Amino acid sequence: MDKSIIMSRNHLVATLKKSNKEFTKADIIHYVETEGIEMVNFMYPAGDGRLKTLNFVINNLSYLDAILTCGERVDGSSLFPFIEAGSSDLYVLPRYSTAFRDPFAEIPTVTMLCSYFDKDGKPLESSPEYTLHKACNAFRDVTGMEFEAMGELEYYVIAPRDGA
Repeated sequence: MDKSIIMSRNHLVATLKKSNKEFTKADIIHYVETEGIEMVNFMYPAGDGRLKTLNFVINNLSYLDAILTCGERVDGSSLFPFIEAGSSDLYVLPRYSTAFRDPFAEIPTVTMLCSYFDKDGKPLESSPEYTLHKACNAFRDVTGMEFEAMGELEYYVIAPRDGA
């Protein structure tokens, strides 16, 4: 077995013994069931650049299957200033490859990043992820090169001045 899988810091990778790029809905359900996961979080970026989160308490496997398959409806007009209220029905669907066990959650939780889709099931053309996808494709078509970038993870620890 690949040592990078066994030694992975992503608990799902190490437990499922497969690369996160190979995760399926069945893998996520199996992990939730066998690891006693009580909550699933969907995270997705809004127009202001902040990650929004939907929390789902998992009471039964059919509910888990439904949210992993169909995602969840969100109000696009509250997420993006350019979406009008009359056409604001959007859906967020989880990308299984992004699943990880949240080390900061008080209860056992799996979190996944999501992609936006419109009411017809098509990727939302104006979503940040899809806009970047189109730009990468255009760059490749014009230059013949691949565009690869990584985000910078920042966090802040705030404590009282007295150190208490």
